[in-house]
Amino acid sequence: MTLSERLHRVAVLGAGGKMGSGISLLLAREMTMQMLQNGESSQDYRLVLMDVNPGALEGLQKYLKKQAAKFAQKNLETLEGIYTGVSGEEAVAAKFVEDLSSILYPVTDLAEVKDVHMIFEAILENLDLKVKVFSQLKEQCSPDAYFFSNTSSIPIKELDQRVGLEGRIIGFHFYNPPAVQRLVELIIPETIRPDLPELSRELGKRLKKIIIPSNDVAGFIGNGHFMRDGLHGIRQAEELVDELGFAGAIYAVNRVSQEFLVRPMGIFQLIDYVGLDVFQSILKIMNPHFPDENLHSDLIDALIEKGVKGGQFSDGSQKDGFLKYEAGKPTAVYDLNRGEYRRLDEGDWKDKADAYLGPLPEGHAPWKVLVKDAEKEAKLAAYFAALRQQDSNGAKLAIRYLQRSKEIGNLLISGGVAHSAGDVNGVLMNGFFHLYGPVNDYV
Repeated sequence: MTLSERLHRVAVLGAGGKMGSGISLLLAREMTMQMLQNGESSQDYRLVLMDVNPGALEGLQKYLKKQAAKFAQKNLETLEGIYTGVSGEEAVAAKFVEDLSSILYPVTDLAEVKDVHMIFEAILENLDLKVKVFSQLKEQCSPDAYFFSNTSSIPIKELDQRVGLEGRIIGFHFYNPPAVQRLVELIIPETIRPDLPELSRELGKRLKKIIIPSNDVAGFIGNGHFMRDGLHGIRQAEELVDELGFAGAIYAVNRVSQEFLVRPMGIFQLIDYVGLDVFQSILKIMNPHFPDENLHSDLIDALIEKGVKGGQFSDGSQKDGFLKYEAGKPTAVYDLNRGEYRRLDEGDWKDKADAYLGPLPEGHAPWKVLVKDAEKEAKLAAYFAALRQQDSNGAKLAIRYLQRSKEIGNLLISGGVAHSAGDVNGVLMNGFFHLYGPVNDYV
C-alpha cells in the first residue's frame, strides 16, 4: 500500500494534547490537500482524533479550524486553482475549513480506532501504557496497519516485542511544537517491515520536515544529548552552591549555558520548558539501559517533591520551575533551602553571581542576534577563541560545558546511537535551535 493510499485512513492517539494537536494539524492539512488535488470525496478520507478528554477534543477542533483558515490564506492562489468558481480570501478559507473539518472524526473510546492504515501515537511517555494501548489496537486494527510512535526515549523494539507488532512500528519523533518545529527523529528498529522506513521518509518530506535517523537506543539522539547535558548543568550548579548559594548557583549556570555558550535558552530554562517531571521520567526510562552511567538527579527528585515541576499551561505559557516566569521572562530563581523564589532584583545575590562569573568575552553577541547573521559561523569561531583565552570563572565553566557537550556527542556516535557527527549536530541545531552542533572545533 502506498503512502497516498494509507493517508485515506489515519488516526492520532492523544490528539488533544500539545504534541497530538500539532500532529493532527499536519496530517489534516496533508490529507485534505491530497483529497482536493486528486479530486476525491471526503467520504474517502477519515482522520480519527482520539483522546480520553472530551474537552480537549472540542478545543482541538476549534484549533484545527482556525489553523486551516490561516493555511488557506497563505495558499490562496493554489486553492483558488482547485476551487473553481470560488474566489476571494474569505470564501476560499471557509471552503477549505469546511473540507478539512469533513474528514475529522473525534472519539474518546479507543475501541473506535479501527479501519485505519496509519496510527500516530502521542500519549504519555509510559512504557506500560503504550504497550496496553498498542495491544488493544493490534487486536482491532487491520494486520497491515502501520504504527508511528512519537516516543522521545522508549526503544521501539521494546514496544514491538512486548506487543508483537512484527515490524509494523517505527519511531516518528516530532519536536515540540510539531506544527512549527521542522525536525523529526526517525527511529528505525532492527526488525521492521521493508517499506516502512522509506514510507516514513516520504511522509516527512510531504510534511516539510527535516528527517534525521537515529538508531533504536533509549533516548535516541535528542534526549540522549539533552539528558546528559542537563545533568552536567545540574552538577555544575551543585558544585557552586557553597560559593553562591542555591539560587545563585542555578542562576550562574543558567547564564553560562545561555549567554556564554550562545544558546537560545539556559539549561534550567530548557528543563523548565520540557518539565522537571518529564525530565525525571525520561531519565528513569534511559537509566536501566546505561548501567555504566548514573542518569539520575537527586535534585530533580527533591524539587518535584516540593511541587516545582515546570512545563506549560494549556495556552502554551510557561509554568514556574527552576525559574519563575512573568510575561514569559525569568524574574526569580527557586531557592531550595528557603522553599521559595528569590527575585532577580531582590538583594545583591544576583550581582554576586555575576561578579563571580566575570564579563562576557570580547566579540560576544546573543543568540537572537547571531541567528539572523549570515556571518555567524565566523563570528562564533572568533568568539569561542576569545573565550578560550579568558581567565574567568564564567569562561572556565563555559569551556567545561562545551567539552562535556562534545564528549556526549561523540559518545552518541561511538555508542551506535547516531550514524555521524552530522546527525548529532543536525538534531541539536534543528531540534534545539543551537547555532552550532556539539561535535565542533571550538574546544
